[in-house]
Amino acid sequence: MRKSIFHIAAAGLLLLCAAGEGLAQEGTSKLIRQGNAQYKKQQYADAEASYKKALERNNKSVEGNYNLGNSFYEQKRYDAARQQYANTVKISPRKDVKGDANYNIGNTFMEDKKWQESIQNYKAALKANPSDEEARYNLAYAQAMLKKQQGDDNKNNKDKDKNKKDKQKDKQDQQDQQDKKDQQDKKDQQDQQKDQQDKEKEQQQQPQPKPSKLTQDEAKRLLQALAQQEKKLQEDKMKKVKGTPGTVEKDW
Repeated sequence: MRKSIFHIAAAGLLLLCAAGEGLAQEGTSKLIRQGNAQYKKQQYADAEASYKKALERNNKSVEGNYNLGNSFYEQKRYDAARQQYANTVKISPRKDVKGDANYNIGNTFMEDKKWQESIQNYKAALKANPSDEEARYNLAYAQAMLKKQQGDDNKNNKDKDKNKKDKQKDKQDQQDQQDKKDQQDKKDQQDQQKDQQDKEKEQQQQPQPKPSKLTQDEAKRLLQALAQQEKKLQEDKMKKVKGTPGTVEKDW
């Protein structure tokens, strides 16, 4: 019997008679029955302990592995549940049991939103039991969710590509602006250097006083000669000014 909630919950307990599956020991069967009673009371941790004890006696017990998987599932320990269901698929000779175990494995992947993995296991469940409508429904649901996820991923990738391109464009724009600024700064510097060179060239073209080639003694003698010549000119001028007084004739 399989229990389902919105078609994505774990299958119900596998209650197979001891003769049908060939339990190795009566003690194993007793522990499994004890675990089943605890499971029905929703005492999942206690049921887990009982199933583990049963598997210590007979680790090839199909009921023990399957029902331990169910107890893990109800505790939301999906990785552990998946392992027990996988063990069940390996050791059970019955197709219906393999189908149920694969169905439950699909459910554990469904809980983790691993759509591709759940699809694979629902297909395996339908292969073992083509009339399993719950597996068919969950397969369609997982396929729809995978398609939606892929669409969302494509959109996210496009958004990431756009953001990457926008960032690259912003970076290129900043680089272009920096290049323009560097070019303008270089041009301004060249203009300043040219102005300075033109100014220096203009100054060089203006007549500059020539340095005297006279020695210090020669310059001194020249100055003395000029001073004497100036003095003589002054004396000559004074003579001309003084002159000889002339006789004034009386006019009357």
